[in-house]
Amino acid sequence: MNEPALRIRDLAKTFTLHNQGGAELPVLRAVNLDVAPGECVALDGPSGMGKSTLLKCIHANYRATAGSLIVRDGDTATDLTTATPRELIALRRDTVGYVSQFLRAIPRVPALDIVAEPLLDGVDATPEVLADARREAEALLLRLRIPVRLWSVAPATFSGGEQQRVNIAKGLIRKRPLLLLDEPTASLDADNRVTVMAMINEAREAGAAIVGIFHDQRVRETVATRVIDMREFI
Repeated sequence: MNEPALRIRDLAKTFTLHNQGGAELPVLRAVNLDVAPGECVALDGPSGMGKSTLLKCIHANYRATAGSLIVRDGDTATDLTTATPRELIALRRDTVGYVSQFLRAIPRVPALDIVAEPLLDGVDATPEVLADARREAEALLLRLRIPVRLWSVAPATFSGGEQQRVNIAKGLIRKRPLLLLDEPTASLDADNRVTVMAMINEAREAGAAIVGIFHDQRVRETVATRVIDMREFI
């Protein structure tokens, strides 16, 4: 049996509210979850149940208060709760992909370069490598219906849906063993939702372990192989 790509044991997250006299706000308690390669786990439950908090703990944007969070890439296993900053940078580059609800991009950088950048991170960007990365980025932008006239434009002036499609392309262009998705289709029209659902399923079928938040029931039913009720962990 394959080792899980993600193994969470007794994970807890409590926020300390320093502007309220150090009051503590527990959000997650005793989270135990395994996610295997080729599986898409949807985090379900009402707002405030800690879904986004759990994703951010897995990506180590938030440090867990207790427990362990093991990410495996081949024979290498790393506990994100104790990983060094250098290890986290390498994990985010090679192992853990993350698509948030919002595009965070450097101002004035063209959309094409934003999408291609993950393929150039950590490699010698020779002219051949750069050309290959841009070809892959072009193919994704075409698939996601971003007009060619916008490829050389920074996405700051794009519509919300266009920005999200650039965000999705950037998050999916580099194949990683673990993929985190936070409402990736929230601002998309019907045709682009169908396209993104297909891309998510393709990533899963290629062996990625996926953890996501999908409030759209149709999207959740189309991409998820398992649904976790977050009310178990509060």
